[in-house]
Amino acid sequence: MFVKHLTDCREFTAGDGSILQELLHPDKTALQIRYSLAHARVGPGRRTRPHKLKSCEVYYVLAGQGDMHIDRETLAVGPGCAVYIPPRSMQHIENTGDSDLTFLCIVDPAWQQEDEEVF
Repeated sequence: MFVKHLTDCREFTAGDGSILQELLHPDKTALQIRYSLAHARVGPGRRTRPHKLKSCEVYYVLAGQGDMHIDRETLAVGPGCAVYIPPRSMQHIENTGDSDLTFLCIVDPAWQQEDEEVF
């Protein structure tokens, strides 16, 4: 059995400006997975920088309120929302609430720095 606690994950600022804690990545564990999983946080009134990934991504919102921007579409998101982001789509998320917007990021195949373009 493998269990990793969020409190054991180092917090860092990602290229898009979100605060991330990486939970799972195939390059950093012996697990036989092809995806990566991270916990993300965007503060009130803040937004991530527009970016594109070569991989597909899913955001699962845990807390807070925001607007998800994918290419030319914008939709309000909140707790319990799962958002599919197709590969090579321009994306960013904006916190429209008064508390942290927190969400999980699942990237498949796993996130790699060279596969991301930040604008």
